[in-house]
Amino acid sequence: MKAELLITSILLTVLIYSCKSDNSDEIENAQIAAAKSDGILTLVSEEDISIAPHSTRVTEVFGTYTDGYNCFILEAIDKVQSTAPDGGGYFASVSAVPPETPIGYPLSLFGNRLFEPQRKTSYCSGSSYAVFIETMNMIFPDGAERLTEDRLESLNIVEKDGGRREDNIKFWGKWNDDGFGNHFALVQYSRIGRVIEPRNARPGDFMNISWKSGNGHSVVFLGWHISRDGKWNVVYWASQKSTNGLGIGIASLDRIKNVMIVRVTDPENLFTFDPSKETKRNIEGMTLNF
Repeated sequence: MKAELLITSILLTVLIYSCKSDNSDEIENAQIAAAKSDGILTLVSEEDISIAPHSTRVTEVFGTYTDGYNCFILEAIDKVQSTAPDGGGYFASVSAVPPETPIGYPLSLFGNRLFEPQRKTSYCSGSSYAVFIETMNMIFPDGAERLTEDRLESLNIVEKDGGRREDNIKFWGKWNDDGFGNHFALVQYSRIGRVIEPRNARPGDFMNISWKSGNGHSVVFLGWHISRDGKWNVVYWASQKSTNGLGIGIASLDRIKNVMIVRVTDPENLFTFDPSKETKRNIEGMTLNF
């Protein structure tokens, strides 16, 4: 892609997308909708990615490139990040004592505690899930009156006896599952989101990355970036070792096998999804060919 086209893409993105400063009025007026898609790549600048990895200015910086529900998701990132100014630490081990914790602070949905952490650390799918939960708290101030007990139980991170909820079990288990958990939980299981092509990705979309190494990563997409040497990268927020837990990361597309990008489009389905629904785990990812 020529330099002129890259500059045009950036300028068009800045002009078209912008998170509003006050989302409360939009909630009251029921004017919130899913972020726009028009094929314009979200190319973020050197200045954008120069903010500190543990910054709570994600909405301010990356909100320029998106709108709709995605704005709440960026605000949720800032809220979750504020609980760990230094990242909080990254740790993942199912056999650890005390047990691993998806996120290092007490996470609640509509005032209902989903779990009590025994560590201050986090791991990737726990960080993205915390952002999703905090987003629902923002979008639905009356959520406690609308959410049924069986759906709340599905969203819990632990079982009723306090034990670990295994992968593929109910909402959290699907989100935390190996592979494309964002697709399992948001697209198939709850119908809260839909798949987005990489060219249409906007800050605030949930992304699962499948690395060429064989491992995976659950993140919130913030943008594409082209380094000074012409290399393409993806910028995201998640929990990872490189940021000592919660923080902004960047990775070369050369490391990525494929991805799954999901956008929150129908959050009201949180109150109507079938907790017993089964999902298909054999989902093909999308390659990144820009």
